[in-house]
Amino acid sequence: MRLEQLTTGTGDPVTVFAHGLAGDITGTRPLGSAVTGRRVFFHQRGHGRSDAPPGPWSFADLAADLASVADRSGATRAVGVSMGAAAVCRLLAQQPDRFARVVLFLPAPLDGTRPAAARDRLARLRAALDSGDLRAAIELEVPPDVRHTGAGQAYRRQREEQLRRDGLAPQLDTLWQAPAVPDEGALRAFAGRALVLGCAGDALHPAAVAERVAARLGADLHVYDRPDVLWTDRRDLRERISTFLNAH
Repeated sequence: MRLEQLTTGTGDPVTVFAHGLAGDITGTRPLGSAVTGRRVFFHQRGHGRSDAPPGPWSFADLAADLASVADRSGATRAVGVSMGAAAVCRLLAQQPDRFARVVLFLPAPLDGTRPAAARDRLARLRAALDSGDLRAAIELEVPPDVRHTGAGQAYRRQREEQLRRDGLAPQLDTLWQAPAVPDEGALRAFAGRALVLGCAGDALHPAAVAERVAARLGADLHVYDRPDVLWTDRRDLRERISTFLNAH
């Protein structure tokens, strides 16, 4: 299966970045802006100009895609966002020594459940794509005090273009028919270092999930005191990720 990729930076080590549901390479790149070495971004199946094989899909499929990209690039570190973080966890449960360091930002639940807000968001995006009116659905992803700024408007235009171009593969709905990690206890065998980042008050990504994942991995944990950290505290987020990954 073909997956769209983008590589930036030079040298070693190599870090692979896995985005969240309905996300893309553009939205993930800011997380790696200060990370040393090569940075490999890819569109997960059902996103970008990647092939979309018939469903149903599972997190085992996402983990296999991630492993393929990591193996081909020689990645020893990984950053996962939401759905991408769950894919990283699935791979670590299968290969606990696959990465030396991982960062999980707003991890999705690993037990096959999803918050109602997450289900509603996907349904809202699908309805907006069907109707052709994406503006209102996208604006809900931006904090109210940012929506009418230059940054907010640029984000809306980029997201609208991305969603109109790539759509949302129907097979994405099948991912949560089974747990992302059937045995979360397997994560305790992870041989590397992990950093888990959550946000209090995030309806899509409850902080309790970040705490649970961090406990399973024996990871460092930081929970921001409010949601929308990519808008409200992006510099700190980038510094935490790069400081952790760049450490020897």
